[in-house]
Amino acid sequence: MKYAPYFSEEHEVLRKTIRKFIQKEVAPFIGEWEEAGAYPVEMMKRLGELGYLGLRYPEEVGGQGGDYFTGLVFAEEMARCGCGGFPMAVAVQTDMATPPILEFGTTEQHEQFFKPAILGEKIAAIGISEPNHGSDVASIQTRAKLDGDEWVINGSKMYITNGVCADFITLVVRTSDAPSHKGISMILVELDRPGVTISRKLDKVGMRSSDTAEIVFEDVRVPASNLLGKEGRGFAQIMWELQGERLISAAGSIGIAEYAYEEALTYAQGRRQFDQPIANFQVISHLLAEMKTEIEICKEMTYATAYRFANGEVPSKEISMTKLACAQMAHWVADRALQIFGGSGYMAETPIQRIWRDTRLYRIGAGTDEIMKEIIAKQIGLEMA
Repeated sequence: MKYAPYFSEEHEVLRKTIRKFIQKEVAPFIGEWEEAGAYPVEMMKRLGELGYLGLRYPEEVGGQGGDYFTGLVFAEEMARCGCGGFPMAVAVQTDMATPPILEFGTTEQHEQFFKPAILGEKIAAIGISEPNHGSDVASIQTRAKLDGDEWVINGSKMYITNGVCADFITLVVRTSDAPSHKGISMILVELDRPGVTISRKLDKVGMRSSDTAEIVFEDVRVPASNLLGKEGRGFAQIMWELQGERLISAAGSIGIAEYAYEEALTYAQGRRQFDQPIANFQVISHLLAEMKTEIEICKEMTYATAYRFANGEVPSKEISMTKLACAQMAHWVADRALQIFGGSGYMAETPIQRIWRDTRLYRIGAGTDEIMKEIIAKQIGLEMA
């Protein structure tokens, strides 16, 4: 079995099943979803019906009871649909907004938020970044004050994937004046509550088939029971969440890079210049060989790190290395693929330009390249200013 001991025959059967679904029900419609700037919300329900949103989660909370690598298979195959936007929106649902609910939430929160999300009945978003705060999570300003048995929330969140269509948001807020990260908490907020405003839908360079919004909270009241985990422990909770988010981002990077490589290979074998396929030219064949090599290296690194994560470790150094390497690799491969396509690759009618645009976000979302390097540098003993 290739990539043993990480994948079994059952994983490969699942991969083939998901790939057929993507080819039939997702890939043919990517162009129109990109044009519309959003995917049909019914697609999340469809994924839930098929069990794809909960592959690696326990059956008692609506999942399929699979292992961690079933989730990686899904992320890789989703990213082969011909764009990055829709897979990113789904990854928010499966691996960003919901894992903290399962990990830190109450039974009631599992029933009210997690289970409907895994079944595709509610769309989830996660709210960390703000107009003036991104990488420095400890400095966020959106505030929640306890008033009797309710939290009153004021502030705004920026770059929120699924923000326009989401039913609820896993929100990172400040609940006290304790310095730095000590005053951070997480609260689950239904987005139909009075005082919640989608102030604008953001216009992006890439990832256009997923909606992204700025959300404003003005005296939004939610029950005190919507607090996720313990008050003041939100920073630790979101740092835990980011480890899984970075690994799933790495898997997505692999999937979209493979798609770009395969598109470039097919094009190079079919495109003739000087009476022969351009794949016959050494400069092209060597470039394709480099692309495939980089993909395979990142696969091995991702699977080895994911194996440790799946077995209870949280190797943040290796996770940061994996995310950094895969994100850079995906855009590097997409850039080389576009070069192989030449002028046609720069035309809006070809999918490779979309992949080129979409892969650029992998180096920003879930922690920028610079933040990943900062984490790595600290963990290998380097002093940082």
